[in-house]
Amino acid sequence: MKPPLILDHTDIIGEILSPLLTWYKSQEKTRQLPWREEPTPYHTWISEIMLQQTRAIAVIPYYHRFLEEFPTINALANADDEVLMKLWQGLGYYSRARNLKKAAQVIVQEHQGQLPQDQKQLLALPGIGRYTANAIASIAFGMPLPAVDGNVLRVIARVITCREDILAARTRTAFEQLLAPHYPTGRAAGALNQAFMDLGATICLPHGAPHCARCPLAQLCLAKETGTQQDFPQKAATKAKKREAHTILLLKLGNRIALHKRPNQGLLAGLWEFPNLTGQVDQSKVNEYLNQHHLTATRMEELPPAKHVFSHVTWQLTGWKIQLAASALLVTETKDAFTWATPEEIASQFSIPTAFAHYISYIK
Repeated sequence: MKPPLILDHTDIIGEILSPLLTWYKSQEKTRQLPWREEPTPYHTWISEIMLQQTRAIAVIPYYHRFLEEFPTINALANADDEVLMKLWQGLGYYSRARNLKKAAQVIVQEHQGQLPQDQKQLLALPGIGRYTANAIASIAFGMPLPAVDGNVLRVIARVITCREDILAARTRTAFEQLLAPHYPTGRAAGALNQAFMDLGATICLPHGAPHCARCPLAQLCLAKETGTQQDFPQKAATKAKKREAHTILLLKLGNRIALHKRPNQGLLAGLWEFPNLTGQVDQSKVNEYLNQHHLTATRMEELPPAKHVFSHVTWQLTGWKIQLAASALLVTETKDAFTWATPEEIASQFSIPTAFAHYISYIK
């Protein structure tokens, strides 16, 4: 096991919190977010899960629709899985939604329907890691816990010119331990965590030049002083993403489209998809697939290529739009292989992952 990190310039940390909080209070009217207007424990939890890997501006409509459908933890615990997945469609990382329901069920069964205030109990809930637990505990319950995410890591790395890999777990731990003794209790604890979030989202940016002229920490930041802002934070080189090719089939029978449900385990588990083949296949291979399913094409149209990037793999997509002969559903095997839905039903009822979104416009 590697020894704990020894960080330099840590004396600066005690000086940054006051100007950061002052700046945050001055920004309250310019960066209004609905989960901050009524920061109940439930609202804080839902927003923090949604905000993982997703920009705040994109989360807002999802947040409103989610709470309209599931206004309480008890309602979420009893959520219909199809409704839940449809509401989450477009946010990605669908395991977040599944874990929300699992955690809600635990909260109802073990915590009388109330989010626990204890950090360890929060960490025991499905889908809640250390950052989310600390964010909920500080914002909803006023506990003096730093919520260290990418924004905090970037800001602190620049302020103290830390050259450690911010993707390493021990760097995150060292930054949390560095901040913890300086954290206040009460509303200021949550405000401080949100101040870091806002500073990273609007000023101390991850890509391109940071807006140092507007930064409340500019006078304390060593990277700003030395003109090395874009040298920080440091990240270890990541492995190249795996590439996979898939051929999407839009099978049309009258005005209905064939859908298939993915397995309950693995990538995009339990979501609906258009039938597809592994690899970039030509028309002859598509016809083989149709024959296997007792389907006859009356018209076939090749669709433009597309790409979808996951966290660990990139899909290179091609597609075919295929009009089928009306006799297709006379075959029992064909009936059982697919679910057939109209474009309107797909839009309102079926959760189609963003990976297939490029081809949804061709189903009409």
